[in-house]
Amino acid sequence: MADAKLHTPAFERNCAPILDVLRRVLPKQGLVLEIASGSGQHAQYFAQALPGLTFQPSDPEADRRVSIDAWAEGAANIRPALALDATSAWPAMTADAVLCINMIHISPWAATEGLMRNASAALGQGGLLIVYGPFLQDGVPTAPGNLAFDLDLQARNPLWGLRRVSIVAECAAANGFAAPEIVSMPANNLILIFQREMS
Repeated sequence: MADAKLHTPAFERNCAPILDVLRRVLPKQGLVLEIASGSGQHAQYFAQALPGLTFQPSDPEADRRVSIDAWAEGAANIRPALALDATSAWPAMTADAVLCINMIHISPWAATEGLMRNASAALGQGGLLIVYGPFLQDGVPTAPGNLAFDLDLQARNPLWGLRRVSIVAECAAANGFAAPEIVSMPANNLILIFQREMS
């Protein structure tokens, strides 16, 4: 299935910094549900580095699921990719953590709402929702590159664009998550770590 593998340029730039955070916050064992897995490179990289965890990748696009499974070939701790759409209800499932990389800004707001709602249902108390990407922050000047990127995204699709951390956090809180830990990442990106509170 080697020819089915897709390649995402951003993966090479962000995989190691994201892994550093995951090593710190994820449990040593458990199931990590990845939403919008894209090419599947992140799942393969993280699964290899964190062998005690099982990764469940997913993507709504069929060609991406084929790529995910191609990258996962031979990995004992990566499950076959699921067809999950953040805007729709997911089948009943449980996870120790939900991971979502570079989706929120290139999808309609309904995808973020669905991510929060579905992740809340999948996670038990103390479970983590970890999202990565570029965001806007209240009281923090936005980097010129991110401003230009935001304009480009909205020109491509008016429903896309960088989201404000405070608004994302409000959506998360409405679905049972505590205020996020905010981790600054290279290239003006952030990781937001939300913990599921008691129901």
